[in-house]
Amino acid sequence: MSTLPILHWPDTRLATVCERVDRPSAISQLAEKMLRTMYDAKGRGLAAPQVGVLARLFVMDPTWKDSAESPYVCINPQITDRSEELVTGEEACLSIPGISADVTRHAEITLWWQDVDSVWVEERLTGFAAVCAQHELDHLDGVVIFDRVNNEMRTRLEQDYKVQG
Repeated sequence: MSTLPILHWPDTRLATVCERVDRPSAISQLAEKMLRTMYDAKGRGLAAPQVGVLARLFVMDPTWKDSAESPYVCINPQITDRSEELVTGEEACLSIPGISADVTRHAEITLWWQDVDSVWVEERLTGFAAVCAQHELDHLDGVVIFDRVNNEMRTRLEQDYKVQG
């Protein structure tokens, strides 16, 4: 199966709030291609706007680098609960290659989403899975890691990114 081209910041589609998916089954092939693209790019998550599709869909597999593939396909995801505990850790993004930043996230979340069969799923995510889901959900709201750091750090990271490009 072929892979999809990944958009790079500052493509304006990465700053766009995505639309709800009305027929999840209609995007099952897109989800499969996104998973192949994510694995091929050595990522752990990929959101639809990163491949130019402005739909509320992301895929992730937070543990595949350490164990067997165990992918999630999250359509119309929502966080329904979040822990008060926060964690700060280094995050990178396939749409901003070569750049990483310390980002603060909730340590645990409850994520509610539809699968490709339109079935609603709810799961409590902890650790890296929680962080990964929050990162990908940010993409669906037009937010990238540059938007999660202070102005001084953002300026420095953007300059570093432009120098690399």
